[in-house]
Amino acid sequence: MVVLVGLDTPGPETEEGPGTGKSRPAGQRSDLSSIKKWWRTLGGDGFAVLPPPTRSRYTQSDGHEDAAEMFATRSLPADTSFAYWHWQSQAAFDRSSGLTGELYVHWGGDHATVTAGLGDGPHGYRILNGGPEGAFRLDKVTEKDDDGIPDPENPAGVRQFLDRLRSPLVNRPGRPRRHDAPLTAAEERWLHDRLHDPVELSGAAGFVTALESRQALTPEETSRLLPAWRTEYAGRLTEWPAWAALLDALLRHDHEEVWDTVACLGPQASDVLGAAPSPRALDILREWSLAGHRTAIRAWLDVHRAVHGTDPVQTARALAAELTEHLAPEASLSSLFAALSATVTKDWRTARPTADHSAAQAFAALTAVRLATDDDLPRPLRVAAARRAYDQVAHVREQAAQHPGVTEAEVLAAADRYDAARDGLLAGTGPDLTGYEGGLGDLYHRYRTPAPADVQWLRDRVADPSTGVQGIAFCLELLLAHGEAGEAELDALLPRWKKELTKQYRTTYTEWRHPLVTLTCLALDLNHPAAADLTAWWAKPEPLWKNPVRLLTHLGAPDETKAAELWDFVASGADDNGQLMTWVLLRARLDGTHPLHVAERLIGKPGIRAYVLHRVLIGVADPAQPLWHYAVDPRSHSWLRRAQEVTDDPALTDAARAIGLKTAREHYVFRYPDQVRPALTDGQLAAAHAWAQARADRTAAD
Repeated sequence: MVVLVGLDTPGPETEEGPGTGKSRPAGQRSDLSSIKKWWRTLGGDGFAVLPPPTRSRYTQSDGHEDAAEMFATRSLPADTSFAYWHWQSQAAFDRSSGLTGELYVHWGGDHATVTAGLGDGPHGYRILNGGPEGAFRLDKVTEKDDDGIPDPENPAGVRQFLDRLRSPLVNRPGRPRRHDAPLTAAEERWLHDRLHDPVELSGAAGFVTALESRQALTPEETSRLLPAWRTEYAGRLTEWPAWAALLDALLRHDHEEVWDTVACLGPQASDVLGAAPSPRALDILREWSLAGHRTAIRAWLDVHRAVHGTDPVQTARALAAELTEHLAPEASLSSLFAALSATVTKDWRTARPTADHSAAQAFAALTAVRLATDDDLPRPLRVAAARRAYDQVAHVREQAAQHPGVTEAEVLAAADRYDAARDGLLAGTGPDLTGYEGGLGDLYHRYRTPAPADVQWLRDRVADPSTGVQGIAFCLELLLAHGEAGEAELDALLPRWKKELTKQYRTTYTEWRHPLVTLTCLALDLNHPAAADLTAWWAKPEPLWKNPVRLLTHLGAPDETKAAELWDFVASGADDNGQLMTWVLLRARLDGTHPLHVAERLIGKPGIRAYVLHRVLIGVADPAQPLWHYAVDPRSHSWLRRAQEVTDDPALTDAARAIGLKTAREHYVFRYPDQVRPALTDGQLAAAHAWAQARADRTAAD
């Protein structure tokens, strides 16, 4: 059966714009139109393609959910292989529908089937195969001369050429690149030719980066680019993509205006200074670090070490003393430990150039375990080390006989010392609430049974006026879920809610709700006088961001009226932002039953989208800490554990337990175990496979 999908997408693009009904001549088709035309021809032999995306398909998870919905709607087998791109991939097209970068095409099912189904791509384009664990990439076919050089007037060819020259090393904005692969004489000449007068600055960024990553930007080029950069990007210097490369060249050539430029850039220039150590750079980085700019701390460590010739631990000890003397926040000391760990690991790898990434990771874990009990380090650094080693010590024990340069007995003794000291070091501490939000999700499972010291730390953070919206959301959700939130938290947050908590904060990728949702539920549950003001604010039409999550506040002080309003929304088929989970938890409170039994009664009910219900069923497995992520997170320890619990709950129906088993089987522990966070030990991985093998005779639900 041939499956043609995409026929429900907007009509062909025209010379006058999309939707006017007049098709462009074939030679004038936009890239997007040409690709869509080819896309509509695909399908068959167990392979299907999803329609081109709208904004609702924003991630790969959305793509897999759309595929499941399409299979159900079109009665396709559940094991049909499929391909799609999502809205983030759509950014490869510009406003004129021209392809300005590789279009990432994601997939599911059998890789060989998808490869055959996509073929070579549409005429004039090519498909690059990312392998069984990667995406396909669609790009234009371009011409090059005998030296591999593109026509400078061909934007796609120039882009592909620069991509080939780009450093493969992991890089973040503001850190200068270094590339060991030399340029050919023809490549270098072509790049320098692109920087002759006149230079169009935005278009020159790729040429500047390609040259300076090999320290080939000339003093003359640097002097001409600097005034153009400072003029065209005045007040927003870091918006030019090649700013770090140019600053690197200014420092390398000791340009007379380099320090004025550094002052204009501020702490964002830290990484570039870290790669060019000098006494002046050291003074600047110290000033930024002591002022609370954590981005400067790693560079400060590197430059201090280079200038004074000390080892990393000595250097970190000196910097920690200065930070402590200046009453630096705990997060700054955590950043210092991260810098120390990275530096020690980098030195280890330099001494062992043949060591692979896994060996370096193992050494970094052992380093964290050791430094946590290093009496030469101040306590704040040992606390940061203990926190980093929390999920690492089991790996260290498993690999005790494999660490080069240290005996198995020494490794096990270091792990024993860590285990003995851990609770004392970590009592009354917690994660960095201002860092990457996904990092907080990775350790959410640690709080399923919070200790009294954890509860106190969460309360202290909510009461701290310096805790930001993300930190409040994380801490308040945990306190309320575990029945530990009360009037003290209301008293701490009510003075802040109108100015701070009414701001938009996306929570679709987290396990917690918007903090104002949680605060409103708390006020309603306590029948606090402020509940009326909070409810009135939610009832207003603006700001618009709150409308999709307003009904989530109904979980506070639930009643039948709220339940009915929530159900009407759920039954309407509108986009779910946690409303079904809220209804399940609300209904369970009203009925005095476990939310799992509420959710399982909805299995097969018309109008209830299966993929949403399945996520809710797993998410409410522990009502003392429901998981509010908008989809099952396949990397998460929490989601795997709850899927296993649903599978093994004898009080549930076979249909509910089958959903649990199917969810567990799709977890990355069985497919991409290296992507589970925190990383699995060999013992955990073996236990998961043993669990699955013991249930191999059970059939998962479709």
